[in-house]
Amino acid sequence: MGDYHEPAEFIDKKHRDYVRALNSLKEEVEAVDWYNQRVAASDNEELKAIMAHNRDEEIEHAAMTLEWLRRHMDGWDEQLRTYLFTNGPITEIEEGEEEEDGSGDGATIGDMK
Repeated sequence: MGDYHEPAEFIDKKHRDYVRALNSLKEEVEAVDWYNQRVAASDNEELKAIMAHNRDEEIEHAAMTLEWLRRHMDGWDEQLRTYLFTNGPITEIEEGEEEEDGSGDGATIGDMK
């Protein structure tokens, strides 16, 4: 069981599902990269269209897995709600969260949209 960094017998069923989901997410993102590179490198328009379609399917799979992680694994929901579908500099979003908590000038995530 090469997917585990700890002895597998110490990993319970719930955490094995996390490992499965995280590995699936890595594989989907890697597939997106491979197809995207092939689209960029090919000069055959028909083949490019097929590979772009395949890339987009992999993006769909990654999004589905990400949503499963959001629903089931601690930490994902909060972080995704903080960073996804926002505008403005991504690295400043966390600063905006701290400011909401009273540690700054009061800018909120909504102010960045």
